[in-house]
Amino acid sequence: MAISHKLILASGSPRRVELLAQVGIEPDRLMPMELDETPKKSEHPRSLARRLSREKGEAALAAVKADPAYARHHILAADTVVAVGRRPIGKPETLDAASDALYLLSGRSHRVFTGLCLVTPSRKIRQAIVETRVRFKRLSRVEIDSYLASGQWRGKAGGYAIQGLAGAFVVKLVGSYSNVVGLPLYETVNLLTGEGYDVHFSWLEGE
Repeated sequence: MAISHKLILASGSPRRVELLAQVGIEPDRLMPMELDETPKKSEHPRSLARRLSREKGEAALAAVKADPAYARHHILAADTVVAVGRRPIGKPETLDAASDALYLLSGRSHRVFTGLCLVTPSRKIRQAIVETRVRFKRLSRVEIDSYLASGQWRGKAGGYAIQGLAGAFVVKLVGSYSNVVGLPLYETVNLLTGEGYDVHFSWLEGE
């Protein structure tokens, strides 16, 4: 298997870029894929994350397929879904929606699913799904109102960012912390190295 360290990230998420940087990976190109993320009827949150990550990977592939400059690039796509039971909680677009999400999560356990999709240079598709269980403390109205005022809910699945102020809400976490941030590092690195991406080349150069 040929070794490569060329990567397209089918996302514009600063959090995913920062997580990749943590393990020495710098994507050669960011390609945010804007898709309809509406769940299908009766679609389980796990299946939703898996489907959307694949659709993002395939959309990025279609966008670069005819460009020889990207022929030897891996394409990495991901989608994170927060859910209470079978009910997915998307990215709130309004203050009221963010408030509803936090009240729903208050004092309860929820699950965070991230679907990973890797398109290899030979155009094979590899997928993985990662699940983390998170329990929030019971939130007071003051805590919720103060968090909403911080603005950290914007653009976040479930209406919160665990790496920010909402870290103070977490009573228990079982599984991958980086998954809740937006990209499970252990599984991502395993997926990349298993398909010929040289994750460690920058480590050897001391970068």
